[in-house]
Amino acid sequence: MRILSLQSGTSVDGIDAVIVDIDADDDSPTPSLTLMPLYSGTSDWPSTLRSRIFALADGSPADARELCALNTLVGQQFARAAAEALTAAGTPVDLVVSHGQTVYHWVDAGHARGTLQLGEASWIAEAAEAPVLCNLRAADVAAGGEGAPLMGVFDRAWLCGAESADSGSATLNLGGIANLSVVADGRVRAWDTGPGNALIDAAIVRATASTTHEDYDRNGYRAAAGRVEERVLAALLEHPFLARRAPKSTGRETFDLAFVDAAADRLGCRLALNDLVATLTRFTARTIANSLAAETHTRPTRVIASGGGVHNPVLMTELRRELDRLGIALESSAQHGIDPDFKESLMFALLAFLTWHGIPLELPGTKPGRARLAGQLAFAPGGLGDVGGRALAGIRSLRVLAAAGGASRPSTAGTHAAPGAATRTAAPAMPPAHRSAGIS
Repeated sequence: MRILSLQSGTSVDGIDAVIVDIDADDDSPTPSLTLMPLYSGTSDWPSTLRSRIFALADGSPADARELCALNTLVGQQFARAAAEALTAAGTPVDLVVSHGQTVYHWVDAGHARGTLQLGEASWIAEAAEAPVLCNLRAADVAAGGEGAPLMGVFDRAWLCGAESADSGSATLNLGGIANLSVVADGRVRAWDTGPGNALIDAAIVRATASTTHEDYDRNGYRAAAGRVEERVLAALLEHPFLARRAPKSTGRETFDLAFVDAAADRLGCRLALNDLVATLTRFTARTIANSLAAETHTRPTRVIASGGGVHNPVLMTELRRELDRLGIALESSAQHGIDPDFKESLMFALLAFLTWHGIPLELPGTKPGRARLAGQLAFAPGGLGDVGGRALAGIRSLRVLAAAGGASRPSTAGTHAAPGAATRTAAPAMPPAHRSAGIS
């Protein structure tokens, strides 16, 4: 099955597009899967639209007209990214999955109550001429789960099928929000740890808005030039979310600059930008390590990191130092054949495959017996396409192959076609009613 995956993280730093083939290795009701990347690229956000997304996510007042406009404009931008990816890869797809752009994750009394991703999927369906699976988190939240993090589903299948799997591995996604998955003995625990890049990026954007217009700490330059203010760090570490036990989820609305400013004001501290960035960088690393230290089930022997944060050498150095004290090694997903910039996109492709084949999404925060199919469909101009294929009851594992013709990542989508694009596979059947409580 050929799937186009589209997603933009909480850092709003681009729309990632990945085209993959996912195939079952046998005809059993619970097959192993093979995932082959065919294309990967990133499309830039227009600066004005990016600013409007940030304004909404950061709590600026918005009326119904603005919400409608943003939902449409974000959907149209995702549609452009889809069209660019399909043209560059030179292949149609059976299904598109679009996570959309998260602008709010509503957590009240320690539990997720709702989640909002913008990006009207009908625009994408028109551009791609394929059905689009969207709104992937809502069903789990409605069934009593957290709707996040989703990566544990991918990691359980991938690490259980990988030759390098051991009795205790963890993966770390360093996006705007950081999340961990701990996989041991075929089971997974996954949760958000707190901020990833969100606070660092926000501090830099605010401070440079009228001067150098920086979006993030490129190569960790500002953190390296700054000094950690330990009193502010200690105050930040008192945030009540950090004391909660997993599973748990959070978002930018919980860890924003108002929280940082309040901590500094209580202490009478006025931090220079580089010192603030250095402090927030250590805060991110410390919260991740502390969250692992509180894990009472299985202490992993290694953490495999992915996401934009792996490109920040100071953050990785701080994180490595924090994990060393726990006896845990830090690795990049690149060492295991997965581009750290596109692991989330591969995950969304897998979720789409599972939903299409009737396999409910069982997250660590999902109550027993409450797993639900993830997402809702926006139909293609021609409907669902050809009917064929078969229903599955579950999968045993996932094996990820190297990208066709070697790993390639254009700086913007559409700069070149992925080599070795395979012939389009037959469209699978419309997803049946689910019959299994999770992944076997």
